[in-house]
Order: sequence, then structure tokens, then C-alpha cells
Amino acid sequence: AQTKYQFQTKFDDAIPVLNVGTFHMGYTPDANSTDFDEHNNENIRQVHEIAKKIAMFNPTIILVEQEPYKNLRIAASYTEYLKNPKMKFDKPTEIELLAYEVGRLSGVKQIYGIDYQKDYYYPLYYALKNQQDTITYKKYEELFSLNEEKNNINEGKMGVAELLWLKNQPDYLDSMINYNADLLTTISVNGYPLGAEQAAKFYERNLWMFANMNNVPITKDDRIFVLMGATHTAFFKDFLRRSPKFKEVNSLDYLK
Repeated sequence: AQTKYQFQTKFDDAIPVLNVGTFHMGYTPDANSTDFDEHNNENIRQVHEIAKKIAMFNPTIILVEQEPYKNLRIAASYTEYLKNPKMKFDKPTEIELLAYEVGRLSGVKQIYGIDYQKDYYYPLYYALKNQQDTITYKKYEELFSLNEEKNNINEGKMGVAELLWLKNQPDYLDSMINYNADLLTTISVNGYPLGAEQAAKFYERNLWMFANMNNVPITKDDRIFVLMGATHTAFFKDFLRRSPKFKEVNSLDYLK
């Protein structure tokens, strides 16, 4: 049966999506952050070099990790940036530093936020160590360590291009789902899967974000650049792979 059928067929009018994961380049309410000086001129130069590569995808729409109710504010800020690309932001993030520049170079008219905020208790496995399936938990830890050793990962010493190349590697993206969701399934309290309950909230957040993407006015002629934290990118890779509406392009082709 596996050879008889061609699974995940993409229609001819499927919309190309460049789904790029990033570290947060400024303040983030997320659990993980990267030490990065968003006002440093050399850092900004490196980000803009990446923007030139991504702009070669020729996107027509950009989607970012902001909630949709902020779209009018994003539009006003982006318009000001188009008028003056050298303008300074008080607290720039990857949106102002990377998404805006990709948009400017590509002639993108609209940037939409698709985020959805939902609290979940991320550090549950620290708080309830006595309730863990410790064998599986240690296997996850071993997996993370092996990935770091295999890829010679030292994020503190990487430049922007290296960091983005790393964060879009398939193994790295899989590990982000391991770390942010799967790991929690090792925790139950008196037989109740409390960890899975918390992980489900994170799945729900990403599903809402994908639903927000589906609510953006998109035509068959559009090309979409999505910029989010790498864990959301990992979830979206699965959603996009199964979607008849979209076809994901290889982000590594634009991050070399």
C-alpha cells in the first residue's frame, strides 16, 4: 500500500511558503532567549545580509510572531521604515530588524501577525522530578547532548548567519518539539498525565497560529515568508507538509 499511493500530493496552485525559524533578537515572553545586542551595528549588518538572501525568495506577504490585533500598529511602523530604512527603534526584535528589511527589499506591502498567546507550565519537569519517567527523561537529555556534540554547537560563539543556519536544521527543529512538548509527557502525577496536559496547551497555541495564517487574505499568486521562533517553525513544518493549500520550500536554500 505504501508504494501504490503517492502521499501528501501538492496541487499545482499550492502557495509557496518560506518557513524560517529564528532566535528572538529582542525582548520575548517565551521561555527561551538568546543573548543578542539588537542595537549593535555589526549585528544589524549581519541580519541585513541574511535579509538579502531571504528576499531572493520574492515574498509578497510576510507573517510574523505577533498577535493579529497588533496588525495596524505593525503596518504603521513598517510604513515608516519603508520611508526611512535607517530609522532607529527603541526595542527592535527580529520583526523590525529582519522582517521589515526583507519586506523592503522585496516590495512587500503587508506584514501580518499570526501569534496566539497561551500560558503553559514549561518548567514542569524541574518542579516534579520525583514524578518523572526518569529513564525516558534521561534519554531525551542524552539525545540533546548527542545533537550538540554531533553538530559542534556553541550558540554563544556563533554569528547571526550560523545561528539561523543551525536553527533551521531538521534535527534542531525536531529537538525543539522534543524540548518544548514531548519531554513533558514523561511527567505524570498519580497516573494523571499532567505533563501531557501542559504540552497540549503548547500544541494548541501552534494550531491557533496556523489557523491565524489560514485567516490571512492569501491568493494563489502569493509567496509567503513566515518568521517565528524556531519551535513554532518546527510545528509549522508538519502543518505545511500536510496542507493542500501550501507547499513549503527549503529554507536552507536561502540561508547558505
